[in-house]
Amino acid sequence: MKFFFASDLHGDLNAARAMAAAFERERAERLFLLGDLLYHGPRNNIPSGYDPRGVIALLSELKSQISAVRGNCDAEVDQMVLPFPIMADYAVLPLGEHVAYLTHGHLFDGGVPAEILPGDILIEGHTHVAGISTTKAGVTCLNPGSVSMPKGDTPACYMVYDSKTLTFTVCRLADGSVFCTYTL
Repeated sequence: MKFFFASDLHGDLNAARAMAAAFERERAERLFLLGDLLYHGPRNNIPSGYDPRGVIALLSELKSQISAVRGNCDAEVDQMVLPFPIMADYAVLPLGEHVAYLTHGHLFDGGVPAEILPGDILIEGHTHVAGISTTKAGVTCLNPGSVSMPKGDTPACYMVYDSKTLTFTVCRLADGSVFCTYTL
């Protein structure tokens, strides 16, 4: 089984289309969205492909494959126009002997929620910086970055988990090439 993770679309239809094409190319069964889907936020510039209605239409076509958590730029009004739940602060994803906690990253980080134990995985967006790190408490933090507004000298990225190889691969959105990997 393959899972696809993406974060921080911020209403950018061009980025959402590229993400949907990568999701199809990767042949993943599930698309996990880590928040900030429609609005660009007051601290960010308006993305060049800003078209929230277009993003709504695109995501609506994928609704049966999407699981999502709320980002700091997501609001109840966004839930009114999207046909899948987006208002949970985090989700729990069992991965064999490991547990992955999915969150946007604005409320929870490597130390919270308390249920995160050494060896568990925190998958979060929010920073727009793709990468892998480990906290002092032994929690692995995976961040697929942002598909629309990457920061920190990282490219626009997404992440795929392959249950056959137990590997998380962060890939460049532009061409699917590997940015970094983590194996359980």
